[in-house]
Amino acid sequence: MPKIVTSKGRMRRQSEPTIVGDEETPKNVNSWEEFEKELRAIQKRLRRTNPEREPHLLFRGQEDSCWPLETTLERSGRDGMLFSDYYRLISVVRPQVESLIGLVWDKAPEYSEVRESMANPGEFSVDIVNVRGFPAYDYMVYLRHHGFPSPLLDWTRSPFIAAYFAFQRCNDDRKMVSIYVYCEHPNRSKRLPRYEPLIISHGPIVRTHRRHFLQQCEYTSCLEFKSPVRFAHHADVFAQAKRGQDWLWKFNIPSSERLKVLKFLDAHNLNGFSLFGSEESLMETMAMRELEFREKDYVRQKGLSDKQ
Repeated sequence: MPKIVTSKGRMRRQSEPTIVGDEETPKNVNSWEEFEKELRAIQKRLRRTNPEREPHLLFRGQEDSCWPLETTLERSGRDGMLFSDYYRLISVVRPQVESLIGLVWDKAPEYSEVRESMANPGEFSVDIVNVRGFPAYDYMVYLRHHGFPSPLLDWTRSPFIAAYFAFQRCNDDRKMVSIYVYCEHPNRSKRLPRYEPLIISHGPIVRTHRRHFLQQCEYTSCLEFKSPVRFAHHADVFAQAKRGQDWLWKFNIPSSERLKVLKFLDAHNLNGFSLFGSEESLMETMAMRELEFREKDYVRQKGLSDKQ
C-alpha cells in the first residue's frame, strides 16, 4: 500500500492528453485488437515512469459506454451518504445475514466504536489508508458480491475478466461497451488532499466469498474526510486529473466485437462458470456455447457452402 502524504494545496492538473480527466473524453477504438495495442502502450509508458516495478493496473468492464462510473450505493440513490449511516445500516442487517447463511464476522467493529473513531476525520483517514483499512472490509466485500448496495467499486486485475463483464450481456451491435483502466499511484506515493474527495484502494487479501478470488477482484471507495465523513463520487476525483496519482483511461469498443471476444475468452476457460462457479453460471455458459458460438459458426459455414 502506498504511503499517503498530506497536502495543503490543490495539485496542478495533469496535462497528458491520453489520461482521461473526465468521463466525457473517452477513446473510441475500432476492435478488441486495437484496445490490446492501447493497453500495451499504457503499460510501456508506466514502466518508463517507474522502471523498478511492474505497473499495477485495475480494469472494469461496463456493457454500455454511456453508463457513468458509479457504485451500487450511488445507483440506489444514496449519493453522499454518511459513512456512519452506512456502517449503522450494515450493522443492523449483520445478525440476520449471519443467522441465515451460517457465517460470522466477529472481528467487525461495533457501530459505536466506528462512530467514535470518526470524531477526528483526519486521524480516521490516516487510520483507514495507512493502518487498519476499512472497518469490516471482509463483510463489506461479501455484501458487495451478493447485491447489497455498496460504496465499493469493484475492479479486476485482469483486462480479460473486465472484457467478459463488458461484452457478456451486450446484445445491441449499435452500442459500444467500455473498459476502464485505472492506475492509482504510478509513482508509488499518493497525496491526501484536505477537504477534497479521496479514492482509497482496498487490496485483494481478504477472507470472503470465492467469487472475489475467481474474478481477481480489488475495490476502491471514494470518501470526503470533512466532518461528518461521507462517500463521494469517483468521477469528482478523476475530473481533477492530479499529477502522479489516480490515472484513468476509458476505452469504448464496438459491441459488434462481442462474439469474437467471448469465444476467445471461452477458449482460454474464461466464462461465466469459471468466474462464478454456480449451477446457474454453468447453464449460462453451456447455452452460450451451443446457442451462440456453434449456431453462428453453423450459419457462417452454411453461407459459405451455399456460395460454392
